[in-house]
Amino acid sequence: MTQQLQKLPRILLHLEGAAVLITALIFYGQNGYSWWLFALLLLAPDISAVGYLHSQTIGSLGYNTVHTYILPIALTLLSLLLNWTLGLQLALIWLAHIGMDRLVGYGLKYPDGFKITHFNKV
Repeated sequence: MTQQLQKLPRILLHLEGAAVLITALIFYGQNGYSWWLFALLLLAPDISAVGYLHSQTIGSLGYNTVHTYILPIALTLLSLLLNWTLGLQLALIWLAHIGMDRLVGYGLKYPDGFKITHFNKV
């Protein structure tokens, strides 16, 4: 039982990612937004990894800034307040990307190395 409980935080992170991904996809689809735009931009947040060309510290900082839910949720709220359709589309694509990453096990990076993530710690 203890071993199973040790795996629970990791499982919950994967399920949380799935929930965010599915929610973003449903809202995106129900609003009738362009799936071409979705496909084109789904991997755009990974451009933030270019910081790793400079250093692991800069790379992890840039990557983590773009791969937390804080900014896309802020963009979602701003877009809803301003009735800004494109902003909401971008926010939903961004949220879907992060959810997809969490679902498959990509997490926030530590400056120790690209493959050292918060998933390694749980």
